Amino acid sequence: MAAPALKHWRTTLERVEKFVSPVYFTDCNLRGRLFGDSCPVASLSSFLTPERLAYQEAVQQDFSPAHVGDTFGPTWWTCWFRVELNIPEAWVGQEVHLCWESDGEGLVWRDGEPVQGLTKEGEKTSYVLTDKLGEGDPRSLTLYVEVACNGLLGAGKGSMIAAPDLEKTFRLSRAELAVFHQDVHKLLVDLELLLGIAKGLGEDNQRSFQALYTANQMVNVCDPAQPETYPVAQALASRFFGQCGGESQHTIHAMGHCHIDTAWLWPFKETVRKCARSWVTALRLMEQNAEFIFACSQAQQLEWVKNRYPGLYAQLQEFACRGQFVPVGGTWVEMDGNLPSGEAMVRQFLQGQNFFLQEFGKMCSEFWLPDTFGYSAQLPQIMRGCGITRFLTQKLSWNLVNSFPHHSFFWEGLDGSRVLVHFPPGDSYGMQGSVEEVLKTVTNNRDKGRTNHSAFLFGFGDGGGGPTQTMLDRLKRLGNTDGLPRVQLSSPGQLFKALESDSEQLCTWVGELFLELHNGTYTTHAQIKKGNRECERILHDVELLSSLALARSAQFLYPAAQLQHLWRLLLLNQFHDVVTGSCIQLVAEDAMSHYEDIRSHGNTLLSAAAAALCAGEPGPEGLLIVNTLPWKRTEVLSLPKPGGAHCLALVTVPSMGYASAPTPTLPQPLLPQQPVFVVQETDGSVTLDNGIIRVSLDPTGRLTSLVLVASGREAIAEGALGNQFVLFDDVPLYWDAWDVMDYHLETRKPVLGQPGTLAVGSEGGLRGSAWFLLQISPNSRLSQEVVLDIGCPYVRFHTEVHWNEAHKFLKVEFPARVRSPQATYEIQFGHLQRPTHYNTSWDWARFEVWAHRWMDLSEHGFGLALLNDSKYGASVQGSVLSLSLLRAPKAPDTTADMGRHEFTYALMPHKGSFQDAGVIPAAYNLNFPLLALPAPGPAPAATWSAFSLSSPAVVLETVKQAETSSQSHTLVLRLYEAHGSHVDCWLHTSLPVQEAVLCDFLERRDPAGHLPLQDARLKLTFSPFQVRSLLLVLQPPPN
Repeated sequence: MAAPALKHWRTTLERVEKFVSPVYFTDCNLRGRLFGDSCPVASLSSFLTPERLAYQEAVQQDFSPAHVGDTFGPTWWTCWFRVELNIPEAWVGQEVHLCWESDGEGLVWRDGEPVQGLTKEGEKTSYVLTDKLGEGDPRSLTLYVEVACNGLLGAGKGSMIAAPDLEKTFRLSRAELAVFHQDVHKLLVDLELLLGIAKGLGEDNQRSFQALYTANQMVNVCDPAQPETYPVAQALASRFFGQCGGESQHTIHAMGHCHIDTAWLWPFKETVRKCARSWVTALRLMEQNAEFIFACSQAQQLEWVKNRYPGLYAQLQEFACRGQFVPVGGTWVEMDGNLPSGEAMVRQFLQGQNFFLQEFGKMCSEFWLPDTFGYSAQLPQIMRGCGITRFLTQKLSWNLVNSFPHHSFFWEGLDGSRVLVHFPPGDSYGMQGSVEEVLKTVTNNRDKGRTNHSAFLFGFGDGGGGPTQTMLDRLKRLGNTDGLPRVQLSSPGQLFKALESDSEQLCTWVGELFLELHNGTYTTHAQIKKGNRECERILHDVELLSSLALARSAQFLYPAAQLQHLWRLLLLNQFHDVVTGSCIQLVAEDAMSHYEDIRSHGNTLLSAAAAALCAGEPGPEGLLIVNTLPWKRTEVLSLPKPGGAHCLALVTVPSMGYASAPTPTLPQPLLPQQPVFVVQETDGSVTLDNGIIRVSLDPTGRLTSLVLVASGREAIAEGALGNQFVLFDDVPLYWDAWDVMDYHLETRKPVLGQPGTLAVGSEGGLRGSAWFLLQISPNSRLSQEVVLDIGCPYVRFHTEVHWNEAHKFLKVEFPARVRSPQATYEIQFGHLQRPTHYNTSWDWARFEVWAHRWMDLSEHGFGLALLNDSKYGASVQGSVLSLSLLRAPKAPDTTADMGRHEFTYALMPHKGSFQDAGVIPAAYNLNFPLLALPAPGPAPAATWSAFSLSSPAVVLETVKQAETSSQSHTLVLRLYEAHGSHVDCWLHTSLPVQEAVLCDFLERRDPAGHLPLQDARLKLTFSPFQVRSLLLVLQPPPN
């Protein structure tokens, strides 16, 4: 026997690599033997359609002869193939596959049911016809392959995130039958893992050399042309993998997953098919691997599959009963974590959890949001209110500046609620089961010593695809091998149970989880943002009015089914690539049509509820003025006059109630407050003064002064100008619609107006205004009306922009005569502070942040608030408040933000704190205008209020009917503490309440939550930023 050669690391490694290579030496290496005999399909025919047809309809079309090498398209079309097969007699006893390769996404149909997804990018290029061809098995069969003309990640022109190439064609490059050699596959998996261990553990590790020597020895004994040599090689591998690790080994919980964006670089309708392709493939793996567990989120996707693929859906339910298909997340979709309102976030869970309970018999115990662009500080409270105490995500691994310090930790929200959080330390939700990923999961873990368990989510994701058998084979082989962590096929429940048992060692993170990337998503696609804010308002108003109508009218039917449908449309649009604007044009158009549906149906429902509320005698039509907010309001309203004209009127409406409109012909009563004065000076400047604030504009419309009249306090910084529009260059590193980079701030260019463009609009009295035009650039222009109403503590800026730019960012700035190291921003059900300086890397990474309806910069005794009706991007640096208005990214939608925009922002100087000055109700008032609704008969003469609160610190956010049909005369109220204080509050109601009881956000009664009713009042106690829900059981109204 020859003496063993002295081994050289690199040549040995490369020798083994070439032995398993799909590129080199496939004529004589092991990879070349994976498939044996092959034969072409007996017959291939196809037809093309622009529609996404159901199977029954597709198979009845006219198919024409087709061949391997044919091209088809264009993008978003579908090519159906009829594939007729004859399996050779000689293949009895062998495993037979249909090998299929095309650059579109395929779905195999057999006997009228989907059976397997096929995607080259997802490493699924063969369908197992039989794992062992039996003597009596049929030799001939017909399959259909439905091929979508798009790839896993859409059809970007030139790069993944570019706008789709609508002329793209797709090619069928392989369609044949072949014998599959399972023994070769197993050897390939073992050799690849041994190579991974050798490389991953490195040249100074004993176990690494053992792996390399084992692999080398396997190559020595294995002759690819002689299958009888395979068992000897297999035995060498088994001996190596059978050497176990110690008891202290880190445990990796491997879970199958397939992250499917509900819409992104492809339209919603394609996602329905992506779900089918991905999940049916996962089902095949569950059948073949009893220990394989697949975690699946997003109720909306399951509902789509239920409606379109009922057979597949029934199988998913069956495997859910077996514990292999595990619904997770608890939400309708994986929504954005920043922009949706607090109520909308509650509804994600309410719709999602109820769906999972109804369809799968139980609710989810973990929130699952791997891929969203930041996480609101109110999410822990919302989760806990929806029965969830665990949270999995990984997106903070994308931070551009600071590495987040934990992978397993407690997250404490704004109100003090805590949830257990885990970030898979491999920093991905699309692992493939490689040794490199397994080692990274351990070495990257920031909580070594505190916990010994990590998640490992494997399967192709984003565009679907999911796990493969090869991934499973790798992970099973690595189960317990010396030198590596222990790997077990597991479930989210098992992982979190293990983490909970170690949890006393874990650290706590307090406040928001801010993603230091993708801050452009707060501004991109302004029309989508505006639609979101408007539709949140419409649904709020419809629910309130319908609830009041239900309490007042025996004939009124609460529109529960319509409201559920409209809410689900809104929740769908709050998916993290839709409301953020980071989607293709097709998706944006669908989103806008969803908003249009909500608007039109919502307005119909509003009219119906108003009609029921004042169901008086038929007569001349009156107008009902409705206030949907929980405080009394006196505001200027534009009311219709006979003949189509409008007139201004000052109206007072009680909280959550109505008043009748003043008759336009009668003189208005004497004004209780000072009227608005408007003065234009000879130099063209204009002053508006309502006795509360005095607004001075220069001849180009910029703010030279904003004075709080009572104290004479100036709000604008000395020598500076407010309402200054500024333009920035906005060219990110890659993620165009997503990112605005810190360096954009270095390109600031003030937009200068022409003197003489400022003119007086309304001349005073109830309303004073001035307006001007501004040329932003040769391609874009803006017009603005600056409006001050009688008795109003803020000045409004009604803005219309015609925007046609490329990679520019428009903001408006207000330099304040205020000094503070932190500014306050409204978030869901509350507010938080962020720094106004760049002291640390954590501070400057927040150069662009998100807020909801207001932000405020205050020092002791005085502050300045900036309110808005549809914007989310904001920043305060030093003493300058800046509101982000419009971006102009070109990928993935070249048309994003182009065209006409309308929005309003407002400026409110105040004495004292923003809480005491009423900034919060002012921002609500701006966003929830008084409604003037036609009444079917004369509007009721008396004013009426349904609810009012004793404390300005508490907001009654939502009034709706309870979800369960057995509670048709039960209302749900949601209130929150908005100031950040401990407070007792009395809720007064004029509704006929029989019983009041506290409940959670899923509307489940709190057994100890009974509330005594005294003189139509309920006492509620709040801690800072606490959200409380209660059920009010009403007496049915008399007929």
